Amino acid sequence: MRRTGGGYARAMARAPISPPELVRELAQLGVERGGVLLVHTAFSTLGPIEGGPEGLIAALTVALGPAGTLVMPSMTDDDDHPFDASATPCRGLGVVADAFWRLPGVRRSDNPHAFAARGPAAPELVAPHPLDLPHGPESPVGRVLQRNGQVLLLGVGHDANTTIHLAESLAGVRYRRRNHVTVREGAGLRRLDYLEIDHCCENFARVDAWLESARTQARGCIGQAEARLARARVVSLPTGEQPT
Repeated sequence: MRRTGGGYARAMARAPISPPELVRELAQLGVERGGVLLVHTAFSTLGPIEGGPEGLIAALTVALGPAGTLVMPSMTDDDDHPFDASATPCRGLGVVADAFWRLPGVRRSDNPHAFAARGPAAPELVAPHPLDLPHGPESPVGRVLQRNGQVLLLGVGHDANTTIHLAESLAGVRYRRRNHVTVREGAGLRRLDYLEIDHCCENFARVDAWLESARTQARGCIGQAEARLARARVVSLPTGEQPT
């Protein structure tokens, strides 16, 4: 386990942190330039950031470089109304995710279980994906795995880590929860019922111990938030092997 970042020393200062400072901390934590990075974050935990949520997004973008692709969850908060990729908010995922999909150059999948992405891999990552398997191999989370991407948790734990749902899918778990979404069909609406792998999520915290015992997770501080960084493959595949 690596603990990195300068934010611990700032924890009591509450001075706004600039995007260039964030870029340095992200690089120190191990964010890979030119890679694919899936981010889950609680913005309030980071402390004051110059530029607000957009300042954090700018820092993540610079840390990845022009060849990198930034990915965030962007799914609807309301399964009873049809999803519109150009208009439906995702406020339940926090201000950063809800700001990200609105920015220039960001692509958002046309799916109630949407993800948003910006960068060279974005078209592939947010291409059409199944409605009835939100975090399966052909979902954006599965495609992050296929591209050997990283998962960054900023101020949140593994209970917010959608890649663990991918792990459940790949493991073939039997537990399911009845769920539904509403989709447009011609001029009308249709309710689509499905069984979702959704064993949320209290026990996901155990992943910390598994990853750290294998020394496959970096931990540090970004701004004033605790951060975790790991390869998607070590979260979702039993032996951390390369996806095929």
